[in-house]
Amino acid sequence: MPGAHEQPEPGETGTRRIDWQWRAAALGAVDAAPAAAVTAAVAVPSGVALAVGVLPAAIMGLPPTRRARAALILIGILTGLPMVLGSLVARTPLLAIVVVFTLAVGAAALARTTVAKRRNLGRVLSTLSVPLVGVGLSYDDPATAVGLAALMIGGSVFAYVVSLLLPEHAAVAPVRPGTAITLGYGVRLGAAGATAAAIGFALDLDHVGWACAAALLVMRPDTDEQVTRMAGRIASMLIGGTAAVLVVGTTPADWVYSAAVVAVVATAAATHRSRWYMTSTFTTFLVFVLLLYSDPEQAGYRFTERLSETVLGVAIAFLFGIAVPALGRRTQSSR
Repeated sequence: MPGAHEQPEPGETGTRRIDWQWRAAALGAVDAAPAAAVTAAVAVPSGVALAVGVLPAAIMGLPPTRRARAALILIGILTGLPMVLGSLVARTPLLAIVVVFTLAVGAAALARTTVAKRRNLGRVLSTLSVPLVGVGLSYDDPATAVGLAALMIGGSVFAYVVSLLLPEHAAVAPVRPGTAITLGYGVRLGAAGATAAAIGFALDLDHVGWACAAALLVMRPDTDEQVTRMAGRIASMLIGGTAAVLVVGTTPADWVYSAAVVAVVATAAATHRSRWYMTSTFTTFLVFVLLLYSDPEQAGYRFTERLSETVLGVAIAFLFGIAVPALGRRTQSSR
């Protein structure tokens, strides 16, 4: 996610495997307050859905200046609207596949421009917005995606308002910049997303977007970083999914879900600069609660479904992100 703030730019790497920041945790807890209140007093699914909407802003961190904090709203928009786009094309498989590929290539081309703002936007689109188009493919009812997008934008607006109450601070020293995005990488990213989407449509999966999003989210132009994200994605799914199954399985009171919402958002915010890929642990937990709250007996099926589609997406990312470039280098060296 973008901006000169406490989180690495997309494609950058944190300095510690687990970097915990108490100030960020406190801010995340405040950002989660409306979601926690809705969870406890109105309806658990509505509150948890709102927590999903708050996560992008919480994970982004607190920009140093109040002017820069407007980026919190931008991140909500760049997260929510791509999901809506994905849902709009989900009913037309061929169009959806073409859209995913074209957007990935277009984002990579934008990331290659010499204008810094456009280049940064291209990186954000490549690492965040395009994968969220993949997520949107799981919603064949655009109204559902629009509702979730509204929660994401609303959550980001609330986080922005809260951030204005906090004093400005010195910018954190930038971390190591990520490997440059090339047009060739954009083609491979698009091919990975398109392949995952095509398989999802061909197999008529319940959630076409899960494998597609997994492939797009773990792909990176740097091999070492992608390997870390591939392993982290599967581990995060196992941890987040297991935690959700255990919580829902106890059929707890609504206040327990409310406390869990605060804990999840606060922890996601506190660890947003960690080198380990942890974000999907928190999103997986919330998504599983949404899926299982009204039907806990489906826990086994949903867990297996999510795991298998995550592994599928990671495998496709390995093919296009690591195997294909390695084959290309080997072919060139043999000439």
